[in-house]
Amino acid sequence: MKQKAVIPAGSEWVEKNVREFPGTPFARIGDEWTLITAGDKGNWNTMTASWGGLGVLWGKDVAFIFIRPVRYTFEFANANPLFTISFFDKSYRKALAVCGAKSGRDIDKAGETGLTPIVFKDGSIGFKEAAEVITCRKIYTHDFDPAKFLDPRIDAECYPQKDYHRMYVGAITGLQVKE
Repeated sequence: MKQKAVIPAGSEWVEKNVREFPGTPFARIGDEWTLITAGDKGNWNTMTASWGGLGVLWGKDVAFIFIRPVRYTFEFANANPLFTISFFDKSYRKALAVCGAKSGRDIDKAGETGLTPIVFKDGSIGFKEAAEVITCRKIYTHDFDPAKFLDPRIDAECYPQKDYHRMYVGAITGLQVKE
């Protein structure tokens, strides 16, 4: 289903140094969840994620995300150089649950959840209701190889369908914070 971003990011967004990111990635990603969004203002998709991280690689501040090939967002992440990670307060947990349970192939996620897609100055898509959005430019991808799992339980417990994730590493281009 084609989903469009309807408005540009407004003046309520302030760009900050990513090293000022509030909280820990463990809590913000693993416990509170995020939305990973890829595409452009003409067509995009988003999905809920509770895996990922922030760090330093090749001398760059980076974010890394993981998407299974069966997810609709996978197509957008492969076809576009930019992605975002949007962070929300707990009042949006129900909307994030919908974005994780339903496919953008079948529904308009923005329409169903009430989230408002916005376009940042680099062309990436985030959400008006987010508290923070990290914007990224892809610099590396890697497909998980089950032969390299050192703990055999990972394959059995996390991949019963054998739908192994692709990791995307993005150079962080900005931290947008709503004030």
